[in-house]
Amino acid sequence: LSESGVPQLVEPMIWDYAADLDVESKVLLIEKYRRCGFSKVWFASAFKGATGVNQSLTLIGHHLKNHLQWLKVASNSPADVLQGIALTGWQRYDHFSVLCELFPVGIPSLAICLQALKNGGYSEKVKENVEKLLGMSNLETDTFMR
Repeated sequence: LSESGVPQLVEPMIWDYAADLDVESKVLLIEKYRRCGFSKVWFASAFKGATGVNQSLTLIGHHLKNHLQWLKVASNSPADVLQGIALTGWQRYDHFSVLCELFPVGIPSLAICLQALKNGGYSEKVKENVEKLLGMSNLETDTFMR
């Protein structure tokens, strides 16, 4: 792979939407990419979608946990390796499926995930900031929003 010249042309993106993604295996994967000559990698997470083909409401806690795991991967990797993170928001599993989790129901999840990434973690202060930004009195992360 390193002899092909590909590492000078592209930057790999590592996708994982799991709430319990394996931090250690991701760090090892990044090390393998570096040994192959890739100097930068991207992460891909999801702020909505990706939890069920018929899902209509967003499981905020699931997506928040995923982003917190990605922060652990980043903190256990060389500082200069991460190029960025793509927060995907899936609305369909394939072109023959019905739409799932339309964008409006995913906005609170997007806001909390972005704030967690921006602040390097999740805290009551982060939650309060998102509630203020969205004009919400109680952002529920462990249950569906009412």
